[in-house]
Amino acid sequence: MSVERVTYRLGDADLILETGKIGKQANGCVYAQWGGAAVIATICASSSVTEGQDFVPVTVEYNEKFYAAGKIPGGFVKREGRPKDKEILVSRLIDRPMRPLFEPSFGHELQIVPTCVSADGVHTQDILAVLAASAATTISDIPFHGPVAACRVGFLNGQYVINPTFKQIEEADMEIVVAGTKDGFTMVEGGAKEVSEEVMLGALAEAEKFIKEMCVLQEELQKKCGKEKLPLNPLDVTLANADAIEAEATPLLKKACFQDGKVNRGIAIAKVQKELAEKYAEQLEDPVQAKLFATLMDDIQYKLLRKSILDDGVRIDGRKCDEIRPITCEINVLPSPHGSALFTRGETQSLAVCTLGTAMDEQSYDDIDGDRSEHFILHYNFPPYSVGETGKLTTGRREIGHGNLARRSLAPMVPSREEFPYTVRVVSEIMESNGSSSQASTCGGTLCMLAAGVPMKKMVAGIAMGLITEGEHYDRYKILSDILGEEDHLGDMDFKVAGTKDGITGFQMDIKIPGVTTEIMKNALEQARKGRLHILSIMEKCIDKPQPLSPRAPQILTMKIPVDKIGALIGPGGKNVKALCAQYSVTINTEDDGTVTIYGKNGLDAEAAKKAVKGITEDPEVGVVYQGTVKRIMDFGAFVEILPGKEGLCHISKLSKQRVEKVTDVLKEGQVIPVKLLEVDKMGRLNLSYIDALESK
Repeated sequence: MSVERVTYRLGDADLILETGKIGKQANGCVYAQWGGAAVIATICASSSVTEGQDFVPVTVEYNEKFYAAGKIPGGFVKREGRPKDKEILVSRLIDRPMRPLFEPSFGHELQIVPTCVSADGVHTQDILAVLAASAATTISDIPFHGPVAACRVGFLNGQYVINPTFKQIEEADMEIVVAGTKDGFTMVEGGAKEVSEEVMLGALAEAEKFIKEMCVLQEELQKKCGKEKLPLNPLDVTLANADAIEAEATPLLKKACFQDGKVNRGIAIAKVQKELAEKYAEQLEDPVQAKLFATLMDDIQYKLLRKSILDDGVRIDGRKCDEIRPITCEINVLPSPHGSALFTRGETQSLAVCTLGTAMDEQSYDDIDGDRSEHFILHYNFPPYSVGETGKLTTGRREIGHGNLARRSLAPMVPSREEFPYTVRVVSEIMESNGSSSQASTCGGTLCMLAAGVPMKKMVAGIAMGLITEGEHYDRYKILSDILGEEDHLGDMDFKVAGTKDGITGFQMDIKIPGVTTEIMKNALEQARKGRLHILSIMEKCIDKPQPLSPRAPQILTMKIPVDKIGALIGPGGKNVKALCAQYSVTINTEDDGTVTIYGKNGLDAEAAKKAVKGITEDPEVGVVYQGTVKRIMDFGAFVEILPGKEGLCHISKLSKQRVEKVTDVLKEGQVIPVKLLEVDKMGRLNLSYIDALESK
């Protein structure tokens, strides 16, 4: 097999797609390079075939090798282990636009493995991984309605930047990743610092051009070396009595599908299916006929739901297309946590809890993009009981993906470390779920942070939008606000939008049809904006400003010390700072610029520690009157501590203008008195005066 490649000039470097040199035993393999970043993507199909599948058994396993960035993995075991959150998120980024373009009737299990083998810290690897995975599939012998391509768009200094560098992403007001085919968008996700709907639409227009060019580039590679596609394996068996079953089932399912409440609908639908299955029991003993029967039941529900929405504008729970389910908000629902909230929208409910910690509680990341830490953490949990099921309590790709979306939506409104020196952790426990639990987490996260006293810049709310289309070019469509789980399952789009009153902060869109037009996107964004404002108005009635910090929260004090005093504070081997931490039951963190942060379990300990740090790092100033504590009394005077760890001598002659026979006639040990620093002698000794301090008052 000869080596074939195609190139495209992208920014400051060539984008290269190459095949024929590496991974030749895979169904498809492409080496992709952009600058110093490189990804090898493979796709393989299993040898066995499962007929009659109604889904695509595809897995995407994106992985990053530490050697790509010239690093050795941290920790005891020097080998890459379980997937990191970033790898899971990139896997989802690849999976979501590609999955709808495979044929379920192909019947083979598919595995896509993009591996980042080189990273330069400038050019992003995730976009490259999407292109490599799609190109490998396009040139392979696996049937695929692609290619797909992805593009990152940044909005920086009022300008759109296509595939910005890591540095540009950090500085951008908006960063989105758009994926699609030549026909339209299939996925959008990203975050922003309150950008308008118009800015986002402009970004989509910029992305569209690049995506089309990348699809053409992959087709060029396919023309050079693409394999002949393998045949599909459709079932050559049809459902016996299909017309009769459909005629009998349709009116029964129509009644069942429009029952009030998710549980009631589920029970009613199951009852209809059971009754029909019993009637055709003999026929359905054949597993293939049973599978076709189940598919027909789904198809009938699919048609009923969509017809009702398109023809009558009525959804299965009776709402209009732009109507949002009833919402209730409560705060401080738990007695001990720093902040808690219960956000309920219809049959979706998030118990959100906020915990305030210290700088030592920040989330640290060790990956090929460089070591970093975050002071805002959000974790999302989706236990099986939230949908009335049993199962394992695990953290899977869904939990990581949904949690990342909620975190990204809230992060722009969380104060910086300098503004609020706490680590903020939000945990969203989904107690019930029937659509858009990630956006319920966004709303609940806002409420619990305000309840905990976090001074958020603005409140954030999120909403999930849906889409029902008809016709080859989607000339007829309805956009749905605040979709149910059934509408997500049977609809054409799941578009989550979060933001403040003034703009968008987070979004994610998944499409089940080949593409969505700009017109649909524009209308969906406007409908989402109105829905978001409605939700925010309800949340504001519950809480609209931060509450006082919980007395259970850590007390944090900050101060500045001279840079040349950092060593004195820390001491040899950290001796001094460790002693202070032990004495006052606090944690002390020192920055290179002289910023000292003190974390105490209560305010008294923190203040005492601050005073001690000040004493160690502050030079006594001649002429200043200090409130000192008499430590020792001698025949010739008294030693007085004016700053923690700094004592001076107040000579007996400086105690009174009258003759003093004994120091104890004037002072007692432990007594707090004003003293004026008269002199720091050549030996660094402090000479104090009680008389001068009294006269200075």
